[in-house]
Amino acid sequence: MFKTNRLWRYLFAGVLVWVVGSQLVIVSHIVWYKWFNPTSSAFIDAERVRLVHAQPAKSIMQTWVDYDQISRYVKQAVLASEDSGFAQHDGIEWEALEEAARANLAHGAIKRGGSTITMQVAKNLFLSSDRSYWRKAQEIVIATLIEVILDKNRILEIYLNIAEWGVGVFGIEAAAQHYFNVPASRLNPWQAAWLAAILPSPKRYDLNRTAGWPNRKAQIILRRMPQVVLP
Repeated sequence: MFKTNRLWRYLFAGVLVWVVGSQLVIVSHIVWYKWFNPTSSAFIDAERVRLVHAQPAKSIMQTWVDYDQISRYVKQAVLASEDSGFAQHDGIEWEALEEAARANLAHGAIKRGGSTITMQVAKNLFLSSDRSYWRKAQEIVIATLIEVILDKNRILEIYLNIAEWGVGVFGIEAAAQHYFNVPASRLNPWQAAWLAAILPSPKRYDLNRTAGWPNRKAQIILRRMPQVVLP
C-alpha cells in the first residue's frame, strides 16, 4: 500500500513538473515575441509537412510585414469579422464562449469555438487544429498570458502575419499578393473585406474564388468597418 501511494505521488509530481515546465516554455516564447517576430507557428509547421507530401508538393508562402505597413482597412475588416470587441476585452469573450458551449452541447459535438483574436493567436502559435475542450482550456490560459505580456497592436500584428489565408498562404502580405497582386499596405476596403470574409475557410475559397458567399459576407463586413475601434 505504501509503495502504491508513493508511486501515485511521483506520478502526480511528474505531471505537475511537466505542466509547469511547458507553461514556462510558452511564457518565454511570448516574452521573446514582444521584441522579435515569430519565424513560424504550430499551424504553419503542420501545413508545411502536409504540403511536402501533397501532389504536387508546395511550399509555404509568408512574408512578415510590420503593423504600420498593413492597410488600416485590413485591420478594420478583420476585427469587424472576427472580433469587434478586440480593443476593449482582456483576451477572452466569456459570453461568446458560453454561447458556443451551449451550441456545441445542442449539436453533441464541437461546432463553434467562440475564440477572440488573442485566442486564435494562442492556438495558431502553440496548439493544433484539434477541437476538444482540453485544447480550448489551453487556448484560454495561453491567451491570458499573451494579453498580460503583449500589447494589443502587437497581438494584432502577429495575428495578421500568421493567419492562414489559403493553401500554404500565411500572413496578410502573402494573401494580398496571392489574391490581388498588391502589397498589404495597398489593399482597398473591398479587398480587405473579402480577405476577412474567407478567414473561417480560406482553403475552400482559395480553390473556389467565384463562390458567392465571401462576396455577400464582404458586403456585411464593409458596413461594419467604420464602427470598429482599432487598438
